Amino acid sequence: MEDSKSKFVTQSETGETAPVDEVEGRVEAEMKRIEGSAREAVGQGLNDERAERAGRELREEGERELDEQREQH
Repeated sequence: MEDSKSKFVTQSETGETAPVDEVEGRVEAEMKRIEGSAREAVGQGLNDERAERAGRELREEGERELDEQREQH
């Protein structure tokens, strides 16, 4: 018995995102948060305010992106 293509609905037709795409965004945001924390710590250790500030901004951006990802799902 052959399946008819008309019986199936694709994710693009329903407007849903693929689960792999959802995970990818969270992973990227988490990596940005971790990298920012590391840069901030290095800046603190070197007493380099610019590096510390840049790391803090990157960490905060990652946290915002994670929050947005959580709100969407």
